[in-house]
Amino acid sequence: MEPIKDMKGTAELLARLGLRDSNSGACEVDWIENPGGRLLESINPATGGVIARVKMASLEDYEYVAATAETTFLNWRNLPAPQRGEVVRQIGVALRENKEDLGLLVTLETGKIRSEGEGEVQEMIDICDFAVGLSRQLYGLTIASERSQHRMMEQWHPIGPLGIITAFNFPVAVWAWNAMIAAVCGDTMIWKPSPETPLTAIVVQSIVNEVASRLDCRGVFNLVVGDANDVGERMIHDRRLPLISATGSTRMGERVGAVVGRRLGRAILELGGNNAIIVTPTADFDMALRATVFAAVGTAGQRCTTARRLIVHESIYDGFLERLVNAYGSLRIGDPWEEGTLVGPLINERALDTMKNALEAAVEQGGRVVAGGQRLERPGYFVEPAIVEANPGMTIIGEETFAPILYVMRYETVDDAIAIQNGVAQGLSSAIFTNDVREAEQFLAPDGSDCGIANVNIGTSGAEIGGAFGGEKATGGGREAGSDSWKAYMRRQTCTINRGRSLPLAQGVRFDVG
Repeated sequence: MEPIKDMKGTAELLARLGLRDSNSGACEVDWIENPGGRLLESINPATGGVIARVKMASLEDYEYVAATAETTFLNWRNLPAPQRGEVVRQIGVALRENKEDLGLLVTLETGKIRSEGEGEVQEMIDICDFAVGLSRQLYGLTIASERSQHRMMEQWHPIGPLGIITAFNFPVAVWAWNAMIAAVCGDTMIWKPSPETPLTAIVVQSIVNEVASRLDCRGVFNLVVGDANDVGERMIHDRRLPLISATGSTRMGERVGAVVGRRLGRAILELGGNNAIIVTPTADFDMALRATVFAAVGTAGQRCTTARRLIVHESIYDGFLERLVNAYGSLRIGDPWEEGTLVGPLINERALDTMKNALEAAVEQGGRVVAGGQRLERPGYFVEPAIVEANPGMTIIGEETFAPILYVMRYETVDDAIAIQNGVAQGLSSAIFTNDVREAEQFLAPDGSDCGIANVNIGTSGAEIGGAFGGEKATGGGREAGSDSWKAYMRRQTCTINRGRSLPLAQGVRFDVG
C-alpha cells in the first residue's frame, strides 16, 4: 500500500474499510441509523487535520443498545462455549483480511508508527486465537467433601452484559482483550471507545457486525461512541452491567471504581503506569540500551507500560547515559506512516502542554534536561523525546506524564534500586537488566518488584497476550488477556450433590427433627 499523504488518500482508505466519503474531504459517519448526540471530529495528530466526523450517541441511544445487550445475553449464555468460540474464530479471520488497512487507520488516528499500528491489529488476532482455544478449556474443580456420599464441585457461568471503556493509546487491542474472552465466556458487551479514536472503533465494530450477521448472533458485540459525562456516567451507574472494564488514568479509575463499587458491581481497572528499568553493572548494555529506548519512546511515550524512570548503577551511570543521549539523537521523528519513522506525534495539543509543564517542574525541582523536550516546528503534535537527570526525591517523578520523558537516576545497591522503583504510587510494569542470577531472583522475590509485571532482561513494554496483564496499587489491580483472567468475566458457583439417603450436615452439626 502507498503511504497516505493527503486527505484524498485517507478518504480512499476509509472507503476500503466501509466508511463513505463526503464532498468536504472528510468522512461523515452515521452510526446505528441516526444517533442523537453531537458531532465528534477525529483528528490526525500528525497533521492536526480532521480525518472524519462521527455522530455520537445520545442517552436514548445508549438505552437502546443496553437493552439489546441485555436481551441478547439471555440466549448467548446458553450457546455451548465452543460454538461461541467459532464466532470469535471467524472474527479473527476477518481481522486478518483487514490487517493492513486497519493497522494504517490506527496509525492515522493515534499517531503510532506503521509497525505499531499493524502490531495492534495482530494483538487482536492473537487474542482471538487464544479465546478460541479457551472456549474448549473453561473448567471447574471437583473438591473433596467431608460428608459421605457427597460430591462438591465448582462451576463457572457467564456474568452478564458488561461495559468496556478503552483509551486512545490502544484503541482496539484492549477492547479485544476484554471482548474476545468475554464472548467465549458467554457475556455480551457494550464498548465505549475514547473520543480521540472513534473511527478505529467503528471500523472494528463493522467487521464484527458482518461476522455476527452471517452467524446470526447480532447484539453480542455493541458499540456506543459517546461523551464521558453522559453516556460514560450512565454506563458505570447501570446495574444491568455487573462488570465494567475501564482503561485510562488513575483519576478516571477512582471514579469508575467508586461508582461501580457503590452498586456492588465488579470493575477491572487498568490505570496509570510509572514504570522503571534497572540497569546493573553485569547487564548486556546493548540489550539494555535498545530496550530502554523502545520502552521510553515507543508510541511517543503514550503506553501505560512506557519506561518513565531509568535507574542505573553509579559505576556505569555516566557511560550508559552518554550512549542513551546519542541514541536519542539518532531517532527519526516524523509522519508515522512513513518507512523508517520511529517516533510519531503526541495525541493532541493538551498532551504537549502537559509534557512542557512536567519538564518545567522537573527543572524547578533540581532536574537537568540533557536531551530533547522541544516541540518540532511542523504541523501536528510532535516533540523530541526528553531525557532528564533526576533524583528520587523529585515529586514530579511520582506522577505519570503521558509523554516521552525519561527520568534517569543513580543507585548504589540493588536494594536501593528496587526501593526507588517501588517508591511511586503506580505498580504496572518493571524490568531489570542483569546477568547476576542473585540480582534477578532478588528482583522477582516477594520483597522485590511490587508491580504486576516484572521482567528480567526485557523492557517494560511489549506484553504478550498469553500472560495476564495488569498492575497493583494505583494501577488498579485488574487483569486482562491471558492466563486465568477469564474468571473475571464469569461468576463462580459452588455445587454439592448428595447421592445418599441420609442428610448429614457439615462440621458435624446435628439438627434432628421429630
